[in-house]
Amino acid sequence: MTPQPDPQLGAAVSAVDRAHVFHSWSAQELIAPLAVAGAEGSYFWDYEGNRYLDFTSGLVFTNIGYQHPKVVAAIQEQAATMTTFAPAFAVEARSEAARLIAERTPGDLDKIFFTNGGAEAVENATRMARLHTGRPKVLSAYRSYHGGTAAAINLTGDPRRWPSDNGSAGVVRFWAPFLYRSPFHSGNEAEERERALAHLEDTIVFEGPSTIAGIILETVPGTAGIMTPPPGYLAGVRELCDRYGIVFILDEVMAGFGRTGAWFAVDHFEGVVPDLLTFAKGVNSGYVPLGGVAISGAVAETFAKRPYPGGLTYSGHPLACAAAVATINVMADEGVVEHAARIGADVIGPGLRDLAERHPSVGEVRGLGMFWALELVRDRETREPLVPYNATGDANAPMAAFAAAAKANGLWPFVNMNRTHVVPPCNISEPEAKAGLAALDSALDAADAHVA
Repeated sequence: MTPQPDPQLGAAVSAVDRAHVFHSWSAQELIAPLAVAGAEGSYFWDYEGNRYLDFTSGLVFTNIGYQHPKVVAAIQEQAATMTTFAPAFAVEARSEAARLIAERTPGDLDKIFFTNGGAEAVENATRMARLHTGRPKVLSAYRSYHGGTAAAINLTGDPRRWPSDNGSAGVVRFWAPFLYRSPFHSGNEAEERERALAHLEDTIVFEGPSTIAGIILETVPGTAGIMTPPPGYLAGVRELCDRYGIVFILDEVMAGFGRTGAWFAVDHFEGVVPDLLTFAKGVNSGYVPLGGVAISGAVAETFAKRPYPGGLTYSGHPLACAAAVATINVMADEGVVEHAARIGADVIGPGLRDLAERHPSVGEVRGLGMFWALELVRDRETREPLVPYNATGDANAPMAAFAAAAKANGLWPFVNMNRTHVVPPCNISEPEAKAGLAALDSALDAADAHVA
């Protein structure tokens, strides 16, 4: 598609948006959302004719890019056949989506409970863990994000939780490993792994193992900073869960379906199988809202003759499931997962490390597949963040300047706190990836201006 400027229509779209749309996570009078006219592949454009390379994949969900013709056709075909149907029935699109997902989940995670998105998946996974064990508490990590609904936001470890946290949600938080900003003063990955596991076990012991239903972790934390856990950490958590009878929940809402260069991020960690795995986003590239929980045999057995007390009107919606079937088949047929792994290893990773060599504002590069982060700092030696934790207004000016420079270069960046995340579509072409890196190179000059 070629962008056709239409500023008058763009102004009208913006005016109606500001009159009637209430946007999430925002002070309504302080925002001016960009009016988007169209999108295709790795790009979107506005009504002024400005085209942007999307290094955010929407909200890290357009894993096969915008408007993939095979998925669009599948949605249209499903709409013509059966637009919707209640969740209590067996429907072909729903059954096939569940089969394709179960084929790719690790171990015996063969039962699929469908939701409308990732937060609802987390809600239901924690409910299942509590009912399965008969215990009240769930442990979650600082530096995490699990969703905006009641239980999910209380499990979240970033400041978006604070206004809604009444301290009575049965959640206990702990520190997960993050060597660059280690809470354990570790000098290497092995120390970080062992100290993080010891800390987690201490938390379990002092909270009372018999009170803990589950431990939830993002396999690779996303919004919180894309921190791949050190080798052996997830296996250690699995062992602790087995030892104390705790349900192990892995949140793959952002990291799943090719994002890390594997079908699921847990595939990078040999022998690790959770009891419950949540997913959404990339399952159908966000074309129609869909999420879910993949359930182990042991947890599923709890509800074999005992009703599961949970459900959603649109669980396994036919349009969403048809989109998932088409997306998974496209990813398999076009080698999207393998492509993400290759471009990440051969283009994105080396390119970002090259930027770090030349830009003093880059404190660390980390990631895999199409899942990367640049930690921006004022001082590499002290690792002082470029902006303070949860900065707003003038305190956030350096990151705002970086983001503005990126957009001026035709790149739409994912910015969170003192980081920029590099999370383009998993099927981005090599020339597009290189063009994005070049735009980042120029934009980082704005961050460098604030280095001590």
